[in-house]
Amino acid sequence: MTRMTGGQALVKSIIAHGVDTIFGLPGVQLDWFFNALHDEGNNIQVINSRHEQGVAYMAHGYAQSTGKVGAFAVVPGPGVLNTAGALSTSWAANVPVLCVTGQIPSASIGRGYGQLHEIPDQLSILRGLSKSAARIEHPTDAPGKMAEAFRQLRTGRPRPVAVEMPLDQLAATCNVDLLDAVRDYARPPVDEDAVAQATKLLAGAKAPMIFVGSGAMDSGEAVEALAEMLQAPVIANRTGRGGVSNRNYLSMMQLEGHRLWPQADVVLAVGSRLQPARMNWGTDDDLKIIHVDIDPVEIKRIAAPDVAIVGDARDIVPALVNAVATQAPSRASREEEMLEVRSQVRAMLLDRLGPQMSWIKVIREALDDDGIFVDELTQVGYVSRVAMPVYRPRGYLTSAYQGTLGCGLATAIGAKIANPDRQVLSINGDGGFMYNVQELATAVKYNVNIVAIVFADGAFGNVRRMQEELYDGRTIASDLTNPDFVAMAESFGCAAYRAETPDDLAKVLPTAFKQSVPAVIEVPFPKTPDPWPIIIPGRNRPAK
Repeated sequence: MTRMTGGQALVKSIIAHGVDTIFGLPGVQLDWFFNALHDEGNNIQVINSRHEQGVAYMAHGYAQSTGKVGAFAVVPGPGVLNTAGALSTSWAANVPVLCVTGQIPSASIGRGYGQLHEIPDQLSILRGLSKSAARIEHPTDAPGKMAEAFRQLRTGRPRPVAVEMPLDQLAATCNVDLLDAVRDYARPPVDEDAVAQATKLLAGAKAPMIFVGSGAMDSGEAVEALAEMLQAPVIANRTGRGGVSNRNYLSMMQLEGHRLWPQADVVLAVGSRLQPARMNWGTDDDLKIIHVDIDPVEIKRIAAPDVAIVGDARDIVPALVNAVATQAPSRASREEEMLEVRSQVRAMLLDRLGPQMSWIKVIREALDDDGIFVDELTQVGYVSRVAMPVYRPRGYLTSAYQGTLGCGLATAIGAKIANPDRQVLSINGDGGFMYNVQELATAVKYNVNIVAIVFADGAFGNVRRMQEELYDGRTIASDLTNPDFVAMAESFGCAAYRAETPDDLAKVLPTAFKQSVPAVIEVPFPKTPDPWPIIIPGRNRPAK
């Protein structure tokens, strides 16, 4: 046992579990936590930002781009509430983020005295936004509570976890028994009977398909091997992009999957809800569904599959590969067929959404194969979901179904800090960019040379279009007054450019990526075609 403060016990426990970077904003309730971070020196990197939302999104980007735990620390009350949008994003995208926050003095919790940053039942709020949330009541409680927090972060379905610690306990000094961190957590055993049932269906399938989500991100090689064995197209929704490279003719996006859906007889979903296909495209009795997921609740959420396999895709997919190899007949290549489907979809997108596609083409050509593309809620971003090829795992970062406007810039900063040798590009609308524009100062401070494109149309463009087209032109509260984004970026110390056309962007991007400081590119953006009827296709499998 060693004598230490509660802050030291908390920090040492976090470091022991492999965290080497923490994003945070100090404040009086966290004084002793930040004192302990200071005393650890180079054992942990501390990145501060200009807003609590910023550090939470940076932790999200750090974690989503690596699969490692991203950690942030903020004061209680308004500080932790400012991170709610980011926590909900990490929840939606299945990202392991650790939220550390302070609390008012122990004796005042729940009393309503009006202490600084006091809010009613902070722990309940955190429980609603995280996989688990706990209060550390005493310095001796820190090692055990943190061990449980990391067990939650590193087992089962990845999602945020939160801990809070009152300021008096962070300052308290006593003997603390630090615990050795668990490095290898047991994974669920493979259900051999379920694997056998799935193998029989896959081996006998005439038109199998594989759908992957974030739960398959670390199983890409095995998924690709299974796909090639079965000549089954692999369809990735946003969070599953890049697990199997789009350079493989079998690796498809949602619209190609929609075209192939009516003929499918057996579908394997790996770490994916299979939500668009099940709820929008249609199912019938001729379609057999095999669902692999580590979350037993998720498997039956929309509908019970024909075969349910609860467990880790890293174990189950290789088991399927081995089993299918002994039973499935050799299949002729479907390369010509798959490339034709891809060509048809691309031609349709160019015809219907040509303006957005022209920008996506330039961005993809300028971005390295292992570059990281950070999606945001923009017209280009919406189309990128179904049109942007991704060639490496964790190369497409997204807010998933949460659709949190303003997440892009800070997420990109966190991703670049975690991946200093990879290009990181963030696309933003002018509306969302201004949510966290202050984090340009953070990027400059730490020499985080991301590239941020701002598509500026002077409006919350998607809202304005809906008001114009669905509500008889009754536009309200959707127009924006913008700064000169080039001048503003330069005032922060960024490199800054303006690109009027896709050709202009093609000329500017290589220079922007070479800068040692963050680069901002303003793109004056005209009105573009409505993407939604195209990128969210409807039912194409008639009920029987």
